Amino acid sequence: MLDLTRLPLFVAASVILIATPGPAVLYIVTRSLSQGRRAGLASVAGIETGNLCQAVASALGLSALVLSSPVAFAVVRYAGAAYLVYLGVRRVLASGAADAAAAAPQDFGRTYTSGLVVALLNPKPALFFIAFLPQFADPTRGSMPLQLLTLGVLFVAMATVGDGLWALLAGTVRHSVNGASRWAWVSRYAAAFVYIGLGVFAALSRG
Repeated sequence: MLDLTRLPLFVAASVILIATPGPAVLYIVTRSLSQGRRAGLASVAGIETGNLCQAVASALGLSALVLSSPVAFAVVRYAGAAYLVYLGVRRVLASGAADAAAAAPQDFGRTYTSGLVVALLNPKPALFFIAFLPQFADPTRGSMPLQLLTLGVLFVAMATVGDGLWALLAGTVRHSVNGASRWAWVSRYAAAFVYIGLGVFAALSRG
């Protein structure tokens, strides 16, 4: 059972961390600006599903096994970076018709999957959960994996709300300028720049 006296501190620290924009928020905002609110929310769902998987893996000790291997860590990191660069290149090569199709409801499943893959191939959430969650667990209060899993689920739930607000805000901005004649062109290349930049950052980052 969790130590409820530590829970308010955990919530406060989590809110501060979630409110600080990072690569995931930049990815979500870019999706929302280029494809609209629903695509942004689909990205949030995909990313937070991936983060939930990372939280479960961390609680069970699986993430520590992967991160303890330099080869495995590098494979995951470079695979995630390559996928982000691929998304950026695909946006550059997309035609105006492809942009319109990307925002269609039938493609939101693909948007969700992209967010899921981005989260799963990013080792940073695993590192974060391993470093952050144990500070608020107490081994004298029962199963550590269960406590870590509970904290991880709570963090992901709060992050879903926070990231969802970013998606809605960015989608609203997009809607307000939707009539601009060059918006589709600008948003496509801006999105490509962000995806490729995130991929390069992920590849160069050492954790």
